[in-house]
Amino acid sequence: MAKLLEGKIVADKIKEKLKANLQSLKQPPALASIVVGDNPGAVAYVKIQAKIASNLGIIYKPYQLPGSISEDELIDFILKLNADPKVNGIILQVPLPVGVSYMKVAEFIQPNKDVEGMHPVNIGKMLFGRARIAACTANAVMELLDSTGINLYGKEVVVVGHSEIVGKPLAMLLLDKFATVTICHVATSQAGRLKEHVERAEVLIVAVGQPDLIKGEWIKEGAIVVDVGINALKDKVVGDVEFQAAAKRAAYITPVPGGVGPLTVAILMRNLVEAAQAQQQ
Repeated sequence: MAKLLEGKIVADKIKEKLKANLQSLKQPPALASIVVGDNPGAVAYVKIQAKIASNLGIIYKPYQLPGSISEDELIDFILKLNADPKVNGIILQVPLPVGVSYMKVAEFIQPNKDVEGMHPVNIGKMLFGRARIAACTANAVMELLDSTGINLYGKEVVVVGHSEIVGKPLAMLLLDKFATVTICHVATSQAGRLKEHVERAEVLIVAVGQPDLIKGEWIKEGAIVVDVGINALKDKVVGDVEFQAAAKRAAYITPVPGGVGPLTVAILMRNLVEAAQAQQQ
C-alpha cells in the first residue's frame, strides 16, 4: 500500500522557515487578494490564505469586486495596487467572470509583485532556470516530490494536463531536474494513447479536473503519484486518479483533499516573502 504524500507536513516545514525569513524584513509583507464576483470556491480559498497569513504575521488585504466589472476596470484596479508601496504581492483569484480573461489581466500585475509566478516575465525566467518566484501549484508538486527523496535525473515523468497554471510550468521545472518528461492532454486521450503513457510513468502527475480519469490499474508498480485534481461530487471530494486502486500499486500517492492544496498556500506565502525581500533590496 502506498505511503501518503500529505501536503500539510511539507507545508508546515516551509512555514517554519518562513518565520525566520520574515524576521529579516524591515516590515511585515502585505498580500492583496482580488476576488471578482460571487465565487464560493474563491471565497473559501481566501479564508484559508487569510488564516495562514495571520499565523505568519503577514498582512492580508482581501478585495471583493463586483462580477459586473469590465476587463479594463479590473486592470485599472491592479495598476493602483502596483503603484501602492504598501502592497508587496498581488493574487488574482480564479475563476473570473465570463468575458474577463485571466491571462490578459494577469499580465498587468507588476512582475515583482506577481506572487503566483504567472506573469510572462516570471515564466520566462523559469524557462532559463532563474525564477525567484515560480508558479505556486507547480512548485508545490516539486516540493512534494522532493519530500520523497527521489532523484528525478533520467526518471520517466508523465504529466497529464497542460494548463498554463500547472502542466506547462511544471514541465519546465521537471526538465530543470533532467527528468524525461511526457505531457499528455485531451488530444492524447482522443488518440487512445493516454493509458500507454501512464503505464510507463515512474512519476505521474495529473492535473485535469476530471474525476477518476486515471484508472488505478494503469499505475506502474512503485510509481509516485501526485494528483492535483479536485472534483466535488455529491457526497465527497475526489481527485483525477482512482485513489484506492492506485494506492495498491504506487509507492507514494497524494490524498485528495490534503495533498497538493495545503502546500500551494505555503508556496504562495513563500513567494510573497521572496517578493518583499527583492523589493527591499
